[in-house]
Amino acid sequence: MQTYNRQEAIQRINQLSKTGKAFICLINYTQDCNYIEEVAQINPDELLYHFNGQSNYSQLGKAPQQTITWTPTPISFNDYLRSFNIVRNNILIGNSFLTNLTCSTQVKTNLTLKDIFIRSTASYKIWLKGQFVCFSPEIFVRIHNGLIHSYPMKGTIDATLPDAAQQLLDNPKEMAEHATITDLIRNDLSMVAKHVRVDRYRYTDEIATNRGRILQTSTEITGELPNQYQHHLGEILFKLLPAGSITGAPKRKTVDIIRQAETYQRGFYTGIAGYFDGSSLDTTVMIRFIEEQAGKFFFKSGGGITFQSQAKDEYNEMIQKVYVPIY
Repeated sequence: MQTYNRQEAIQRINQLSKTGKAFICLINYTQDCNYIEEVAQINPDELLYHFNGQSNYSQLGKAPQQTITWTPTPISFNDYLRSFNIVRNNILIGNSFLTNLTCSTQVKTNLTLKDIFIRSTASYKIWLKGQFVCFSPEIFVRIHNGLIHSYPMKGTIDATLPDAAQQLLDNPKEMAEHATITDLIRNDLSMVAKHVRVDRYRYTDEIATNRGRILQTSTEITGELPNQYQHHLGEILFKLLPAGSITGAPKRKTVDIIRQAETYQRGFYTGIAGYFDGSSLDTTVMIRFIEEQAGKFFFKSGGGITFQSQAKDEYNEMIQKVYVPIY
């Protein structure tokens, strides 16, 4: 498939949405390498997708049910701590209130990237041949009938712990992190919509994985788009990028801090993927992401850092997210 730079991608999305043509978009973290393709032109040998029931693969869940081998090799705690301290020092001097710090973990498994796509149970799944697989639980934005909805996801806990949901909801660090990201997303949506409001605040969802069950918290935020927004869908989408939930606040300065602290390139990880059906748009943040590099698999994961964060806890959360939603 052809790739587009930022301006070319904006123009192509505008043209397709204005004419009501269904398309898939894959936008990388830095927005300089993007796939925008009409659904009718997608070759399933190159790209498979599944967006809440919209899919170009008809045999989901029918791969051989072999026993999974899954061996992550995380970076050392000392390596993580060096990145963590860059973030924390910036937070302590007021450059950021919340920074999403991520890492790359090599994983050895008997599954192929395509196996993971077929067998995983996530709401949003993308497989791009020879590049990556993503099985994301997180909605970025949904646009339907003139309304734009966003669902930032912040806060994770082992669902098997006693009173896990209450522990998560009562945790002061998680409360502060979620409040910050909610304000950030409200401000972001206000750039493209009016009458922005919070419809649901800090609700929990349970996710089943090959390593057990986890709980995560999300919030629903809604705004009203202007008339003829379909003619400017590209500008609307790119104005919101990069996603606030995987950068932090304030966004521009925090992106600079991430560039200093992280020791690898995110690529398509923490970018967005979307499906436009001719009138409505459904998009996901590309988290829960495995990339193939020279025949090796690397799982990219992380979490939000605030002034209350403890390095060991954040390191363990980063490792906890290295899973596949197969059970």
